[in-house]
Amino acid sequence: CVSSSPSSLKVIRSAARIADAFKASFTALYVEESEDGVIDDEEQSLLNKNLRLAEQLGAQISTLYGNDVSSQIAEYAKISHISKIVIGKTVNSKRWVKTNFVDTLTQLAPEIDIYIIPDSSSVLKKEKKFKLMKPPEYSFEDTIKTLIILMLSTLVGFLFEWMQLDVSNIIIIYILGVQINAVVTKGRLYSIVSSVLSVLAFNYFFTNPRFTFEVFNSSYPITFLVMLAAGLITSSLTKRIKEQARQTAQKAYRTEILLETNQKLQMADDVHEILNQTGNQLVRLLDKDIIIYPVFSNMLSDPILMATDQSKETVFTYNALKESGVAEWVLKNNKRAGATTNTLPASKYLYMSVRKKNKVFAVIGISMGARKTLEIFEKSILIAILGACSIVLEKETFRDKQHEIATRIEKEQLRTNLLRSVSHDLRTPLTGISGNAKLLMEKGIDLTKTQKEESYAAIYDDSMWLINLVENLLSITKIENENMKLNSQIDVMNEVIIEAIKHIDRHISEHKFHLDLSDEILIAKMDPQLIMQVIVNIIDNAIKYTEKGSEIQLRAKKEGFYIQVEIADDGPGISDDAKGKIFELFYTANQVGADARRGLGLGLSLCQSILVAHGGEIYVKDNKPKGTVIGFRLESVEVNLNE
Repeated sequence: CVSSSPSSLKVIRSAARIADAFKASFTALYVEESEDGVIDDEEQSLLNKNLRLAEQLGAQISTLYGNDVSSQIAEYAKISHISKIVIGKTVNSKRWVKTNFVDTLTQLAPEIDIYIIPDSSSVLKKEKKFKLMKPPEYSFEDTIKTLIILMLSTLVGFLFEWMQLDVSNIIIIYILGVQINAVVTKGRLYSIVSSVLSVLAFNYFFTNPRFTFEVFNSSYPITFLVMLAAGLITSSLTKRIKEQARQTAQKAYRTEILLETNQKLQMADDVHEILNQTGNQLVRLLDKDIIIYPVFSNMLSDPILMATDQSKETVFTYNALKESGVAEWVLKNNKRAGATTNTLPASKYLYMSVRKKNKVFAVIGISMGARKTLEIFEKSILIAILGACSIVLEKETFRDKQHEIATRIEKEQLRTNLLRSVSHDLRTPLTGISGNAKLLMEKGIDLTKTQKEESYAAIYDDSMWLINLVENLLSITKIENENMKLNSQIDVMNEVIIEAIKHIDRHISEHKFHLDLSDEILIAKMDPQLIMQVIVNIIDNAIKYTEKGSEIQLRAKKEGFYIQVEIADDGPGISDDAKGKIFELFYTANQVGADARRGLGLGLSLCQSILVAHGGEIYVKDNKPKGTVIGFRLESVEVNLNE
């Protein structure tokens, strides 16, 4: 149990040793009384010092609200399944731990061990006989309310008198007025004033002699005292209930913010959103400007400011404070600094780290303004939010590392597969080229013209296949290294298609090829060389996987805001299972066409990557009644030809 007493330091250390001896956790419990009494700045500073020590020793900080301290402690201990309570007693003070407090606590929690830690070294100020009260605050609005309630009570009293009701009913009306006054006004001053004025009004208007403050009946002074006492007691109880309701509502609101923060952080997608959500929730909790320094590679990034609705603070005005050095200190030392601390206390902001053990993910600053400290429960919620933020940031960092490792493994696998496939599939065309070349050199004179032409054609086919392979490999390498740069320009798709046809496989002559271009000029923003490569790859793919004599059609038209290009064939088609795989790297279908033995499964995967880089899409569907359609879409561009 913690208070602002210097002896609490010894209590906290003793509790920490006891907890360590029993291998248990411990809680530093502070009971904040809900009365209007306040503690001065020195006592508040001592309380903060005691709580800071408890936190450093590993205690969980908890705050309770109420006036019956022993009852609050006992109930909390029972609910939390606490087995031991440690409280302090200053030897030179007769009132620090009162006998009735210990007895009451023992009666309320007889099954819990209670340790009393004496402290003769602490020198306390002479205990104040009366509790320090908040200075009364004058409010014109509350003054009017008090007078109106008193006036209405008096009018109702006249009504009761006219109805010939007993005078005790009038007294009850005045007491009711005092209770209503306690509810609708702030502070105890107006409750006390209302009680006194009610007694005077009853004496002035309803006792003989009328309209004087004299009384003939000797029992009335006692009635007045009882009436005053009843008014003061009921107003005090009403005020206490009102204050407890306010504290409960405030605690519920802050707890709701904490729960809501956990939900929002779990839904955040990246570090930036996590920090934004944390900052917004802290603004709601504290109603203060929040500055956030993300930490990347153990260095502070540019600050992010979360300001309240009433604030005029901007990143520019914050930077003018030149407090980034305080945030740097927090990052390096992993401790709080700035306002309300002993480290760089002249700062406007209180800086705290968002950390998990020794890893700091961000530094958060809170604009303290005129506030000298944070409320205890408020601070507990703040630390809980920062803890939740650090857990989510740790998971996000771990997820990023996993993604980085997976990407690296994927790239290594890509290189391995690429080398394996290239080394295996290059043998056939190279063997063909060298074999035909050797045949022409050694037996060229003996070969017929037809045989020579067949050898030349074979060498040409194999060399063209190698050229296309090298172009695809270069493009795949650029995509893998994420350095493919589009040479985008506004171009006519009709002309790009015509140029692409000039570069397709010569075996197209063995098929029935049809070109169906729209009469409309099709214009799009694209890299013409890459789009030509897409068209050539798709047509070559159709040639490889269809028999000789089959039909291949290339058609292009405008569909809404897009240019649609399709290559259709009447070959054996593609199974539904294969449709979902043909755009994967190194995937080749099982169909056997005239040239299906050639191919690493690069072409369609490369086409998809190129079109994605253009903001377009590629698709596959069945051709009716048989065959396959592979097409792609690019966004159309409107050009005014009159300009």
